[in-house]
Amino acid sequence: MTNIKIIPKKDKKEEIKKETVDNSTDKENKTKDIDTGKKANKIVLPGDELIKSIDYIAGHGTYREGNKIYSKLSGILKNRDHVISVIPLAGKYVPKARDFIIGEVSYITFSNWKVDFGYPSEATLPMLGVPEYIENGVDLTKYYKRGDLIFAAISSVTKGMIIQLTMKDKKARKLYSGKVIFISSPKVPRVIGKEGTMISMIKNKTGCIINVGQNGWIWIKGDNEALATKAIKMVEQYSHKSGLTNMISDFLDKELKKVGPPEKKGEQR
Repeated sequence: MTNIKIIPKKDKKEEIKKETVDNSTDKENKTKDIDTGKKANKIVLPGDELIKSIDYIAGHGTYREGNKIYSKLSGILKNRDHVISVIPLAGKYVPKARDFIIGEVSYITFSNWKVDFGYPSEATLPMLGVPEYIENGVDLTKYYKRGDLIFAAISSVTKGMIIQLTMKDKKARKLYSGKVIFISSPKVPRVIGKEGTMISMIKNKTGCIINVGQNGWIWIKGDNEALATKAIKMVEQYSHKSGLTNMISDFLDKELKKVGPPEKKGEQR
């Protein structure tokens, strides 16, 4: 005779309850290692496990092993649209096509301008990279001379790191007077802010004209240059903190009460 095990009703309930709890726990475990509300702007180190889940994509500064995502570097943890990434706290700028940089004309040849932008090798602005038509043999200092600051787009970067610039983009221009400050290039996204919110707020409150280069060079012009500089340096210093936009806004409001509202002026070219 075949033995049949009869499970009492209470045991069935316990098994169903246990199965429900286990399934719920498994579901929670998929995302328990990251909480965008609690861990936004958390500082992580190389090798740190960021999340155990197959529902997230390994973005910049991270790598995946199986169902886990780890950090490649020291930086700030970001989770946007199910993409886990790490923004480095420090590091050198690596030029990329379509980046905008600020640089200083350092040398002029018969056919181009050499531009120093804080990288080991200078960038080249060719005659074809300016919007004006230039005939061969013309004195190029009539357009850009040594010491001029420019806000230019990188048009190309070769494997040998030959970098070419263009001034044909509508955003590109020569920068007159003002001042240039320098920050760590990995902090540039924080200075710009999500959809430009941080830099727009600093511009509006200080009344300054500001151009931010991806290379970490920032040009500021206006009556409140010193205050705008302080605000940007604060962003660089406290880039790891959450609520930073409000923090900088409160700082500017407090400082502006001492000097009065800025007088906004038209941009000079």
